[in-house]
Amino acid sequence: MKIRYIVYIAIALIVGYLIYNKLHGSKDKNGQAQSGGGAGGGKDGKKKGGPIPVTVQIVKDTVMNNDIELTGTVDPNERVNLVSQTAGNITNIYFSEGSHVTKGQVLVKVYDQDLQASLKQTQYQLTLAKENEYRNRILLEKEAVSRQEYDTSLSSYNSLKAQADLVKAQIARTVIRAPFSGTIGLRSVSPGGYLSPTTPIATLVNTDPMKVTFSVPEKYRPLIKVGSKVNFTIASSRKTFSATVYVIDPAIDPVSRTLTVRARAANPNNEISAGGFAKINLILEQTPRTILVPTQCVVPDLKSSKVFIARNDTAVAVPVKTDTRTDVAIEITDGLKPGDSLIISGIIQMRPKVPLKITKVVH
Repeated sequence: MKIRYIVYIAIALIVGYLIYNKLHGSKDKNGQAQSGGGAGGGKDGKKKGGPIPVTVQIVKDTVMNNDIELTGTVDPNERVNLVSQTAGNITNIYFSEGSHVTKGQVLVKVYDQDLQASLKQTQYQLTLAKENEYRNRILLEKEAVSRQEYDTSLSSYNSLKAQADLVKAQIARTVIRAPFSGTIGLRSVSPGGYLSPTTPIATLVNTDPMKVTFSVPEKYRPLIKVGSKVNFTIASSRKTFSATVYVIDPAIDPVSRTLTVRARAANPNNEISAGGFAKINLILEQTPRTILVPTQCVVPDLKSSKVFIARNDTAVAVPVKTDTRTDVAIEITDGLKPGDSLIISGIIQMRPKVPLKITKVVH
């Protein structure tokens, strides 16, 4: 019986020792771990709490253009297919293909000898009728002829006069003149060929200025006005050309819900080709003084947005109000002022009061 009690006491002592050793051993290990972790944490903390290298941009006022990208067509200022108003054989051609001609310049002459002969005959008859009318007018004043005889001579004179004017008009139609100054294209006729009113002679175009025609969505109608500036590029040149809006179609296309707009572009050196495709940048409005910041600088928040600025080598969060957004920038309407040092790199690491090391300043 005594032996059993001794065994029970021994077991209890062993269990008590194990429990004591487990409890006190864990505390010692935790204490050492915490002590060791503190030392390591101090090193890590020192590493994490070091200055963050950043690039800053000095905030300044700038001009912002509110614009849209469109496509359009380049057309000549004037374009006409030259044709004749009369039929006949071509006696002379007075232009060279691709040459510049001036308004009123004779381009083609059609045979008119028969009309010239008819005009001479009519003029002889007109001279005689005029003298006859004059004699009868004198005799009428003296009551030597009747009023009817005088009226007959006057009517004959006026008829021949009208006939002479008709023949002159027919002769004028045998001369094809340039309706405006421009460049004449390839001709489709030859000297001696028969020309009819349906026969095309050549194409005459005026390419200075050029017309740029494009369509604008209906919602932008209030922002477009005569005098608005347009920049455009064409496939045949690397230059950017400018044009000025001079007419706006008053009606909106019921199918596309767009507005047709036309602008003029100076083309003194014929660098712009007619009929080409134009990529257009239309400036709708311009804000002369505003603050634009890179898109990546603005951090969205629950209720607003914020940016970080560098102040005394420390990051400071500044709430801002934004407005217009472009592909690369956002307009700031409140929160920043010219002269602020805006942080534009390392935004992911930014927190208020984080120490900074400014490595580059962008103006």
